[in-house]
Amino acid sequence: MDQQVFIFDTTLRDGEQVPGCKLNTKEKLELALKLEALGVDVIEAGFPISSPGDFESVTQISRAIKTATVCGLSRAVQKDIEVAAQALKYAKRPRIHTGIGTSDFHIKSKFNTTKEEILLRAVQAVKWARNFTDDVEFYAEDAGRTENEYLARVIEAVIAAGATVVNIPDTTGYCLPDQYGEKIAFLKNNVSNIDKAVISCHCHNDLGLATANSIAGVVSGARQIECTINGLGERAGNTSLEEVVMVIKQHKHLGLFTNIQSKMLNPLSREVSDIMRVPVQPNKAIVGANAFSHSSGIHQDGFLKDSLTYEIINPEEVGADGSKIVLTARSGRSALAYRFQKIGYEFTRNDIDVLYDAFLKVADKIKEVEEADLHALAKAYKPENITA
Repeated sequence: MDQQVFIFDTTLRDGEQVPGCKLNTKEKLELALKLEALGVDVIEAGFPISSPGDFESVTQISRAIKTATVCGLSRAVQKDIEVAAQALKYAKRPRIHTGIGTSDFHIKSKFNTTKEEILLRAVQAVKWARNFTDDVEFYAEDAGRTENEYLARVIEAVIAAGATVVNIPDTTGYCLPDQYGEKIAFLKNNVSNIDKAVISCHCHNDLGLATANSIAGVVSGARQIECTINGLGERAGNTSLEEVVMVIKQHKHLGLFTNIQSKMLNPLSREVSDIMRVPVQPNKAIVGANAFSHSSGIHQDGFLKDSLTYEIINPEEVGADGSKIVLTARSGRSALAYRFQKIGYEFTRNDIDVLYDAFLKVADKIKEVEEADLHALAKAYKPENITA
């Protein structure tokens, strides 16, 4: 029986921390409703104590969302937790997300305190949060650089205090996938009450490993992934929602599934890009403009014979416009013939051989040969036989 991986979307909280991405309440509410339709299990709506605008956004989202859990972030501070609870009071399924740094970097440099004191503060924060809701998530900030034995002590203590989800963030994106996977496995094997909580992955992309680390985490037993649309987030970003969802969907042998409606991925990616004013890089997996484009002759020939030679995902499955055969100086005859046929020309193999030489001269001068260029080539070749 396949097991569900819960998708925790933090586009509206961590994603919004990208410089220039500030959203107003109306925009946040609009995106929250789209995320619910996408099939996201948990929507982290914001950090209520951080500003009156964020408080209002979390309140409005809590009123509007019907099926997803609505989550508000807080520090391990009583006032933070009380304000988060107030913002979430209309939510049908509220969750308070509280926590504290657990690595030596945070304990010594950020808090100037001791491991024992951090443990006490972690437990106290969870107890405060449990006064308001039965669904409490605890984050051990910088868990990626936290020594495993101490991390296990903290996690065991917060679960005993009532945490229902334990978030193991690779806050700086430092871990290698095997290290992160081993960390999750260590907790599964060394925390006596781990069966009473869901382990969550929250990975950053500083070394480009956020997706790989999150997948390593669920392979080792985590059952929630925290991610954002288009991988938006602090610095180099967070785990990309569309990437982890499609990895899980493609690799059925993992025995995992999500509730995400994958056909909405590309449309929602474009909407988030527009509303947050952050372009998606063309070569971005799943949602980039070039994700299903083929421009080299070898790839084009193989793809035209059988799309599975170079595409493991059907573009329609993720709401993309379809595969593209892009004509450049690297393209071959089969691609040229295919593109001519698409715009109505029926050329023989001999015709294409002659046209190909003319095509290469054009292609060497411009980056991409467009439809208008093809019409011009066809007219120059056999003006009397043009049927298009």
